[in-house]
Amino acid sequence: MRTATLSEAPLHSADEPPVRWPGRRVPLNGGVIYVRSTPGGPDSEPALYVHGLGGASTNWTDYAGLLSDRLDGQALDLFGFGRSGPAPRSDYSIEVHVRTVIAAIEGRGGPVHLIGNSLGGLTAILVTGRRPDLVTTLTLISPAVPDLRPPRQMSTPLFPLLLLPGIARAVERRLAGISAEDRVRAMLELCFADMERVSEQRLAEAIDEAKIRADFPWASAALAGSFRSLVAAYLTPGARNPWRIAAAITKPTLIIWGDQDKLVNVRNALRLAAVMPDARLLVLPGVGHTPQLEDPISSARATLALLDESRATARLRELA
Repeated sequence: MRTATLSEAPLHSADEPPVRWPGRRVPLNGGVIYVRSTPGGPDSEPALYVHGLGGASTNWTDYAGLLSDRLDGQALDLFGFGRSGPAPRSDYSIEVHVRTVIAAIEGRGGPVHLIGNSLGGLTAILVTGRRPDLVTTLTLISPAVPDLRPPRQMSTPLFPLLLLPGIARAVERRLAGISAEDRVRAMLELCFADMERVSEQRLAEAIDEAKIRADFPWASAALAGSFRSLVAAYLTPGARNPWRIAAAITKPTLIIWGDQDKLVNVRNALRLAAVMPDARLLVLPGVGHTPQLEDPISSARATLALLDESRATARLRELA
């Protein structure tokens, strides 16, 4: 394990904060997903961003923008999330999310720099373990790796409810009585350590997206099904256990974690960095579960350093 470095190379700058990147609906893995694109520069390399539980492709707006001179990025909404359609056969298991990400990379011609947060981070680990040929580098931001000790926020009534079969309608009824703004603020309070870092623009965009998602009848089932599958992954034995898979990944890996993460304890950061053969670790002080949202500049600079190192290594191999 190494301590991650922060690149001093210039990040993409703009006079105004970027708006949500444009997107389109794409037939994929038996359904229709929504993909936002962040076009890169002339020498950019392909990247794919995968959001976390309850998140969406908009979670990557600032981070992807900062890296857009180097990465030609696509951020997808997993089935049932963001503006994507429902999963085929209403299957919101991690296995379906893994196959969807693999199909998305194959659609780009692969390989890509694969970047995932939370559920998306765990999905990225499983994708890389199964198809290392599709991954150039791996960036894991607070990945939801198994932890037998539940996070503090599991005491929130919604979380244990999501484990119960058939609970999606009850969750839907409960959420129906809560305004989009209150739902967004509650989620941000879980994911951020410091709510002062949430800009008015990003808050307004998140509320707008929540209003759109509220009209999708599959939204609650996607949240409940994905959460149950995530918990089931904690108990997966043998070679399919996420920790075993992570330990076998040799791709250059960056792990970013906030030390105030309320959902996936930061103690897992050191453990994950220790078991992965080529890992670099960045722990951000005073940051919560979504560093790419709360501290996009530090997160992007760490990723840029990984990209520079990967490019230099590739050139050395070409010369050898």
